[in-house]
Amino acid sequence: MSTTDEHLRAQLLASKSLPVSPTWISNFLASIPQNQQRAPLSALTQTALFRILTSDFTNSLSTSTTPSASLPRDISDPAVKERRISGPVPVQVLDIEDIGTSLWFRIEKIEQVERGETVRGREIVRNVDVDNVDTAETTSNALRPTGNNNNSSSNTTGHGPHRLILQDALGTKVVALEYKNINGISIDKLSIGAKFILRNAIVARGMVLLTPETVTVLGGKIDVWDTTWREKRKEVLLAKIEALHAEENGASTDGDAMEE
Repeated sequence: MSTTDEHLRAQLLASKSLPVSPTWISNFLASIPQNQQRAPLSALTQTALFRILTSDFTNSLSTSTTPSASLPRDISDPAVKERRISGPVPVQVLDIEDIGTSLWFRIEKIEQVERGETVRGREIVRNVDVDNVDTAETTSNALRPTGNNNNSSSNTTGHGPHRLILQDALGTKVVALEYKNINGISIDKLSIGAKFILRNAIVARGMVLLTPETVTVLGGKIDVWDTTWREKRKEVLLAKIEALHAEENGASTDGDAMEE
């Protein structure tokens, strides 16, 4: 391994807690044009970090040199009442869900985007194409609450808590709950494939409890994953609603049968 390889790996581990695979670093340097390989090491490190944050951790991180950088294989075991992950453990986001809002509200938000509308405060901003020039049409009263109903879903924005599915470099997956509000974690701000570092996180009954003290949001995105997730998100939410209706109808049928 060259001095440059070693420097990049050492810098990424020390500054971002990312144990990068030697193979990944070698391939990264091979992909850099010859004239750019003479750039300052600090610039190369930043370029490597950007590439890593858009990579699949199961391919870009080493899993042999730092065993503590992985999740326990049985982390999702609900029989374990509580444990702590000392870390630091790099993970990537496979799914995110705002469980602080109803399923229908989430679907309505998606349909707003599909109609070319976005929410800004209590206004709807509608993108209108006039003579091939994008303008914004705002409807100030569209989200204004009527009467005393200040909890109307029409003027409520989702602020969590959020439920996420995380994955480490070994491919181990775990459900995580935003136990306390964390800046940077939201449907609008976070992309699928984004990267976190977990430190001293508590796992309760197989679920990681996320707090600002235990999570470092590195950012990043895997375009293919994010695009697929957003394209299928409405379909997934509708399927959940159908499943709930089926469950309720089943329970109602069972109740009627018992009464008979």
